[in-house]
Amino acid sequence: MSDKHILVQGATVKCKFSVEPKTDKLKVLSHSKHYANDQDGSEKLIGTTKEIGQTLEKNTFGKCKLQPTSSDYLPCKAVITKWSNFYKNVTLSNKGQILIEDSKATCPIGGADCISVVNHGQKGNASKQEARKTDDQAASSINPVADTSGFKQEQEQNPGTYVE
Repeated sequence: MSDKHILVQGATVKCKFSVEPKTDKLKVLSHSKHYANDQDGSEKLIGTTKEIGQTLEKNTFGKCKLQPTSSDYLPCKAVITKWSNFYKNVTLSNKGQILIEDSKATCPIGGADCISVVNHGQKGNASKQEARKTDDQAASSINPVADTSGFKQEQEQNPGTYVE
């Protein structure tokens, strides 16, 4: 799992049977307790296998290729019935396992694994620890105004301050 991102509130998903390539965003409704990538603990709830039913913001991916009519396609009504490819080694308080960027969802019309993740929903936040890990030459060639050496000196003076 170290190479996989956890899905959080706002993760973007798509259905392979959408006529137009539309996406929707995950709404975490199964708990209000476990957060990731959110300093204030108020926005980025962790997505779990308990996000079942109409758990997307719009609950649609536009028109569905599997529902043709004589002149067009019927609108998609996204309903998630189960998840696959989740992280099985952790169970949260809602009895759900953590969804990761490889997770896929099943819809009654599209079938198994027809909904996939486009973006995990997490945002990168710069921190002293990240700056400390930065290669000084690479950082200065990308952004000549950034000076990460101060963070590294602070680490050398206070070695127990940061955790790898």
